[in-house]
Amino acid sequence: MKNRLKIERAILDLTQEQLAEKIGVSRQTINSIEKNRFVPSTVLALKLSLLFGKSVNEFFELDDDE
Repeated sequence: MKNRLKIERAILDLTQEQLAEKIGVSRQTINSIEKNRFVPSTVLALKLSLLFGKSVNEFFELDDDE
């Protein structure tokens, strides 16, 4: 799964730590999502969606083989 989290975070000028605090996770979780090592839960994806004011589909995209 691909994601645009790093790009969207940069647009709002948020550090990984700041974003993590806003949605109640660790900085390592944000880092793992951005590096495609961790697929967030539905709840976490919805929290990101609300925070950024964008749909989940604008953040996450399935790879061609998924």
